[in-house]
Amino acid sequence: MIPAKSTSEKLDLSPVLPRRTFLSGLAALGASAVLPGCQSVAPERTAPSRIDVHHHLAPPGFIKEIVARKTGQRPLMAWTPAQSIAAMDRAGIATAIVSISEPGVWYGDNAAARVLARECNEFGAQMARDYPGRFGQFASLPIPDVDASLREIEYALDVLNADGICLLTSYGGKYLGDPSFAPVMDELNRRKAVVYTHPVRADCCRNLIPGVGENVIELATDTTRTITSLLVSGTTVRYSNVRFIFSHAGGTLPALTGRIVQLYGANKGFAQRVPGGPLPELKKCYYDTANASNPWALAPLLKLVSTSQVVLGTDFPLRNPEANVKDLMELGFSADDLRAIFRDNAIGLMPRLARA
Repeated sequence: MIPAKSTSEKLDLSPVLPRRTFLSGLAALGASAVLPGCQSVAPERTAPSRIDVHHHLAPPGFIKEIVARKTGQRPLMAWTPAQSIAAMDRAGIATAIVSISEPGVWYGDNAAARVLARECNEFGAQMARDYPGRFGQFASLPIPDVDASLREIEYALDVLNADGICLLTSYGGKYLGDPSFAPVMDELNRRKAVVYTHPVRADCCRNLIPGVGENVIELATDTTRTITSLLVSGTTVRYSNVRFIFSHAGGTLPALTGRIVQLYGANKGFAQRVPGGPLPELKKCYYDTANASNPWALAPLLKLVSTSQVVLGTDFPLRNPEANVKDLMELGFSADDLRAIFRDNAIGLMPRLARA
């Protein structure tokens, strides 16, 4: 995979509609509150201050696994911490909260998953020590081994001082609202943990369309599946102290929210488990901008939530952080909204980042 260019480079709208007319068209569809102000914000020229919550690391053990499985994730296979620092500096990013990308650390062997999760978490903690202030970490767990995952939560949060936990959207076809994960959710709730989620290529839905990789459609869809699982099971209500961050602007969630609301009205069990309805639960979650720094992703998301729930995510090294930031700055957000997305919302979730 080659890091993407900016939205303006990929989609030249100027021959069809001038940019201001295009944004006005969005406003006519109800997006005026989504991309407010339509104003130009000058590029940052001071010291880096942004916080990236969707930034991948690839320790040697993880690289060995994805090379052996021929996942095709070449940027991860070639990744180094120095590459991250250089990309962050170009994009004005002060701190990146690193995490493992899919396919994660579990490949069918619980013992091997425990070893790889610990290696990844130790590697992330060492990065934070080697580059003070530049890195934090969402630690990986060897799920579906629940007992080992509980031990790794304790070690990662209490010993390594991780900023939160990284969960994949599904494990072996089970989504995060599945009862088998309840002990993990209970512990994360007790700790009021930040839980960042990253999608996987679900086994059900590989190679469905010739020439279209699962990263185009299925990753976004798996995020929507796990959000729906968390809602329908009542997990977001039962474990209300957990603060979820969902990747890629929530995937296809904004487009399917109306269907979820309809399901709520027709499903008595759903209504009993979520007495306040699904919308308040969705509105309290956070959503990152990785691979979503464009009006087609953000306009519908910001009809569902306010900018207070959006955090910067770049998907490095699979995507270009500088392009992500540039695209966001060209969407007409106010300076206050950009400051919230780029920094303040992440600090609200992880106050220690205020020192970054």
